[in-house]
Amino acid sequence: MNPKILVVDDEKGMCELLATDLGMRGFEVSWHTSAKAGFDEILLTAPDVVLTDLRMPGFDGIEFCRRIVENRPDVPVVVMTAFGSMETAVAAIRAGAYDFVTKPIEMDVLALTLDRAVRHRQLSDQVKVLSEEVARTERFEELLGATPAMQKLFDLIARVAELDSSVLITGESGTGKELVARSLHRRSPRGRAPFVAVNCAAFPDTLLESELFGHVKGAFTDARGDRKGLFVQAEGGTLFLDEIGEMPITMQPKLLRAIEERKIRPVGSEKETPFDVRIIAATNRDLETEVEEGRFREDLFFRINVIQIEVPPLRMRGNDTLLLAQHFVEHFAVKSGKPVRGISEAVAQKILGYAWPGNVRELRNVIERAVALTRFDELAVEDLPKKIRQDRGSHVVVGGDEAEQLVSLDEISRRYILHVLDSVAGNKTTAAKTLGIDRNTLYRRLKQYGIED
Repeated sequence: MNPKILVVDDEKGMCELLATDLGMRGFEVSWHTSAKAGFDEILLTAPDVVLTDLRMPGFDGIEFCRRIVENRPDVPVVVMTAFGSMETAVAAIRAGAYDFVTKPIEMDVLALTLDRAVRHRQLSDQVKVLSEEVARTERFEELLGATPAMQKLFDLIARVAELDSSVLITGESGTGKELVARSLHRRSPRGRAPFVAVNCAAFPDTLLESELFGHVKGAFTDARGDRKGLFVQAEGGTLFLDEIGEMPITMQPKLLRAIEERKIRPVGSEKETPFDVRIIAATNRDLETEVEEGRFREDLFFRINVIQIEVPPLRMRGNDTLLLAQHFVEHFAVKSGKPVRGISEAVAQKILGYAWPGNVRELRNVIERAVALTRFDELAVEDLPKKIRQDRGSHVVVGGDEAEQLVSLDEISRRYILHVLDSVAGNKTTAAKTLGIDRNTLYRRLKQYGIED
């Protein structure tokens, strides 16, 4: 649709001239010679941009701007002022005008100014829609998402939370596995008891045993007193074992025995202490492969994998990416005290086109950085990191001179498969033959990447 411009000028000849010229440039123009009549139309029809003179009978252009800003702040106003009247132009900007042009009017300059104002209006509308959708989207605890993949996840969490079975949460790094674990805890009968989390990759086996089971005074050199382990600290609640796939193999049988017998023995103690906790574990590894290759105990895998919840990667969540981006913009704008309202259309395209190998964590960090750096009221492409600005979607990058250009083996595989599909016009049979895999394997890969059609 052609942008709608409302011209308000007390000279009929000027209105007709502007309507004719702008109409030839693709604008749909209506006009009034009275500010009051123009204001009445704005309230009824809401044009994309208002172009107004400053000197008019009744109330002048400055007052006209104020009334529009108070009643229709979404409609940008461009004022026409006599050449050299900068004081008047500044007053109009202070009254809320978007921009100004000087008389005599240069139509090319006016057309460019109106184009910018129209894009500003469209962006404001997009930001408003995103903000409303963020507010309207059903939140599940701290999780946000409107896509079928996330709604399915929310439904599964709601059903599993009431149970007391062990849960294994799987998914790539940065997808929000701990948020899922916390949601399970809060919605469970144990919700008022402690939620205790430990990263199994952060400790060597000797320290991890003391962290989980506790120790008694004198158990080792620095054990100057008794210390309760995390199993005891989580009594009645939930113990979250994050990155359990990184747990040292020597520690795994001790954990298995504790889970099976529901008792722990602090390091250096001869007494066992019973515990009552629910075990939730999480990993970004394929534990079945880890079991086959001897890096993870099969019996422990079966013990923690009573119920499995898979958290989808961000690239499989479609427009959730934009919802999350808008949510983070609003969050960090408030936190930093900056008047940033949203993202530009160009940024939205970059966000949707990027694969987000670091998932929600990476998106959050990128938006936090962008809000801190931006000089505008919406994020621009220049505010994004270079690797996202220069990202070419399915373009295959194996390596580069800079560390930020390097990507994971899985990401290279994803890009190459998409590149081959593009090259053969989407023919999956030909693509599978080119890749040297069977069609079923290709379909599984595409499903994994969130590209089922």
